[in-house]
Amino acid sequence: PDLGRRFAERKRCADAECSMLMCRGKATRDFTGPDCRFVNFKKGEAVYVYYKLIGKSTELWAGSVGSDFGYFPKDLLEINHNYSNEELELPTDVSLIYYF
Repeated sequence: PDLGRRFAERKRCADAECSMLMCRGKATRDFTGPDCRFVNFKKGEAVYVYYKLIGKSTELWAGSVGSDFGYFPKDLLEINHNYSNEELELPTDVSLIYYF
């Protein structure tokens, strides 16, 4: 299917609105995204995860660093705290993307 600007058709979240934190981790190295949909961070910064893409782009998660929000490769994050063990599977929808 044509996903347009979406990277995947489905995602996993801690709640139906994808507004609750799933986990927090520490960046294992610097990351600069290819466009404005990605969040940039430096090694050692705290990264907060709000949802995880599943299906086509399982390597991308969405979260925040400071006041910036966006996608990043999950392999660049060392999880150090889980806020929720519950994961709901939901369709990705551009209207559900939160920007802080």
